[in-house]
Amino acid sequence: MPYAGTASPYSDKYSILNDIVKKLKQRSKSAGNILTITNGTSETLRDGVVVNSENVRRVSDHVPKHLKPLNNEQLGYYLAGLIDGDGHFSKAQQLVIVFSSPDAFLAYYLKEKLGYGNVKKVKDKNAYLLIIANKEGMLQVINLINGKLRTKHRFDQVVNNVLNHNKYTDQNIHFTLDSSKNLDNHWLAGFSDADASFQIKIIERITRNKPEIRLNYQIDQKSDLLLNMIKEYLGGNIGYRKSQDTYYYGSTNFGSAKKVIEYFDHYHLQSRKHISYLRWRKVYRLIQDKEHLTEKGLSKIIKIKSLLNRHEENITTQDKVLTKI
Repeated sequence: MPYAGTASPYSDKYSILNDIVKKLKQRSKSAGNILTITNGTSETLRDGVVVNSENVRRVSDHVPKHLKPLNNEQLGYYLAGLIDGDGHFSKAQQLVIVFSSPDAFLAYYLKEKLGYGNVKKVKDKNAYLLIIANKEGMLQVINLINGKLRTKHRFDQVVNNVLNHNKYTDQNIHFTLDSSKNLDNHWLAGFSDADASFQIKIIERITRNKPEIRLNYQIDQKSDLLLNMIKEYLGGNIGYRKSQDTYYYGSTNFGSAKKVIEYFDHYHLQSRKHISYLRWRKVYRLIQDKEHLTEKGLSKIIKIKSLLNRHEENITTQDKVLTKI
């Protein structure tokens, strides 16, 4: 099927896909498995934070029912976060959002919710594209995300590649960027579906009988601008990887992990990353009940860790996820 406009989205698509591949590699490197510490009684993170699993504040045993964004305001914030992470407004006046294959269902859901777009499987890639190409669909997206995007380069793409094109100059849209620090909305859920990972690390120490369990919610970015805002909201720390020239936010302690849980219990992830979050949350609950200090509890955590980023295609409810762990 031909695309509207004078240029194909695929020249832009490949740069996006390359970014996604880099993100996945970074996440796999940073996720960690079982670490062995040969000396000392506590491990200090690179940025100087000591994780103490004894100071764990309780979260509810009740997991809220999973909900989609309920109105245009919520959908707009979620979509803005997703686009800030994995979207691109091309010079062909098209919006392209990349999804991994397990999240193809989310691309189809957004297409249905928006009422516009096409979902395409990328040949020889483990990815799908949601492409909004016609004017009505683009205006629908722009109106939803107006005042909600947070990255300057996405904002510039909307203005320069879309609104300044003669196809749209009759609309007189005053498009603005969200420069506030308010994250009490669905933006971070959308951004996390694009760019975040949930990690469980088990640290075995030669000098201690019991391993240390660490929970990390992590986001990698080329700039630390958004990460500083997220750190201010959730706590945690920001690091820099010189070899990759990237910054990363990490929740790093159980106080920040509790804030992460409080956020995602209210503003729900929509990709299969929600399954990883539920498993990660389950480990937090095991630790708050000190079950990690027992052989049975530790075995549960090791099992959950092995399942953390496995996104079963046949899972349709969170109850099915929880029965597996």
